[in-house]
Parts: sequence; structure tokens; C-alpha cells
Amino acid sequence: MIFHINKNKIFEILCSQIHNLFSLSTIEKKILSNAFQKSLNRSEFCFSKSKIKYYRKNKKTFFNPFHSGQYCIFLYYLSNSIIKIKKNDSKSYETLADKVYYLNKTLNGIDLFYEVKMPKVFVLDHPVGTVIGKANIRDYFSFSANCTVGGNKGVYPKIGRNVYMSIGSTILGDCKIGDNVIFSANSFVIDKDVPSNSMVFGQSPNNTIKKIPSKKIFKILKVDR
Repeated sequence: MIFHINKNKIFEILCSQIHNLFSLSTIEKKILSNAFQKSLNRSEFCFSKSKIKYYRKNKKTFFNPFHSGQYCIFLYYLSNSIIKIKKNDSKSYETLADKVYYLNKTLNGIDLFYEVKMPKVFVLDHPVGTVIGKANIRDYFSFSANCTVGGNKGVYPKIGRNVYMSIGSTILGDCKIGDNVIFSANSFVIDKDVPSNSMVFGQSPNNTIKKIPSKKIFKILKVDR
């Protein structure tokens, strides 16, 4: 992966951001260091599948911590990696993961909690105002600004592969979303299934769902399969 600035400088900036906003203990800094490279590796794989030009340079994955979309994905993977390597002193790990999650929310305006199981490949484009809840989400998921994935009566959506949420779209509750699905701007579904190879328009319960050939959908998606 090509770095916009030295990896050590990225880590230094990260530590300063957390310390300035929330404080960073010696133990937390050590935990952060242990999770840092793992999170970069996860980000590199994720970025390698993106069609967005800022994520790749000269056919190589590119990471710029001053690009909010890239940094947003990295911070999610970092908070999630901290929880995954959690040991006996769980309080320090959980507190640090909370701080990184909150840092992401503060800097990028997104609510993406570390307990949400995002796939190995997902793409976001200007994600300000987006909330992603504890849905079952498969690979090649992508979304834009002001999108919401959330529960209804304690039930969360199941989202297939190659799903793209356009700006302002919402998926709530007991929904089974197939593969190769595009949600148009401001579309809204709740407790409703959507078949594969479809485009969704309008608001529940009066949605219009159009079947679209997968080849056309792949041209719109922001990921390389």
C-alpha cells in the first residue's frame, strides 16, 4: 500500500487526536499500537476492491489519512480490531474502542459502532449523516450520505452481496435484501424483502421494485467484484 505520509506519522496523528479529545493512557497506546497494523491490512484489502479513484493510485492501494472516506473505514476497522484482540483487561480495550468509535463519529459524521459486523469489503462515499446498525451485511456493500440501516422491534435486516444505498436511503427491520440491489435516493423499506437484481424506489409500503440485469447494476456499483 502507498501511504500519503509515513506510517509512523499516521500513528502519531491518531494518538494525538484521541489524546486531545478523550485522553490516551500508556496502556491504551500499547493496545492501539498492537491493533494499528492489523487495521491497515484490513483497510488495504478493502480499498483494493474500490472503484473510487482516491483509493487506488498507479494500480496500487493508496491510503491518505486526510481523506475522510479512507480514514473513516480505517477507524472502523481499528475499533473493531481492538475488540477482536481484547484480553483479560477488557475495560481498557472497550474504553479505547469506544474512543476510536467516537473519534470516527466526531471527524466523519458517521455512526458505525465497532460491534457492527461490516464485511471485508465495503465502500462509502461522502458518508456524513449515515447510521449503520447491527444488520447482517455481506461483501461489496456500499453507501452514501444520510443512509440508515437499523432495527425495528429488535429485528435487523439481512443484506446480500453487491448492495448499494444511494443518498438518503433507509433499510429497517425484518428485511431480506438479495444480491445486486440498488436503493435509489431517499428510498425507504421496512420489514420488506427485496429480490436480487433489483432497483428500489419510493417509500414503504408503496415501493416500486424494478428488475434490472446484473450487468447494468455492476456498472453502477462502486466496487470491483
